[in-house]
Amino acid sequence: MTRPESGGSGDPARLPVEVRRSARRKRTVSADIRDGVLRVSIPGHFSPSQERQWVERMVERMSAKYLVQPAAEDETALRRRAESLARQYLGGRGVPATIGWVTNQFTRWASATPAHRSIRLSHRLQGMPEWVVDYVILHEMAHLIEPSHNAAFWNLLTSYPSTGTAKAFLDGAAFAAHRNLTGAPEEY
Repeated sequence: MTRPESGGSGDPARLPVEVRRSARRKRTVSADIRDGVLRVSIPGHFSPSQERQWVERMVERMSAKYLVQPAAEDETALRRRAESLARQYLGGRGVPATIGWVTNQFTRWASATPAHRSIRLSHRLQGMPEWVVDYVILHEMAHLIEPSHNAAFWNLLTSYPSTGTAKAFLDGAAFAAHRNLTGAPEEY
């Protein structure tokens, strides 16, 4: 295992790169981002030049996959969006005191802390359809009203018409991200 590059931000081109060589891996190369590290898995028999070539290629691929996103809304715009959604679907309840984008959530789309009335949205939501992001915001605002996923919680979300479709979209996005699928059918 080597770490040929180092960096820091959520930009895959600047993340630390960890190369994992495997004697069992014969032909395939894969990459994923875990705990702020871009992990590139290659066959153990690759030469140093093949390793460099594949690391560059995978950094480029991961950058294209995760960085082609519109500029994020600032906290003020997100708060206005949350207030509008709360009025429309939650009777004005559940408006957060703070809401913002974070880059340290890789296993959740968002999180809420009812005691602080705060909502954190994963940067992975940026670039997704607005109706999906709206669902996630509503889901987290519902947690500010009802912390657990009980019947009362789910009842709060029944007025949003895209709840089922948004949940299915997020499940598909999580499935694809977990398996490093990019969406081109010929790859599967």
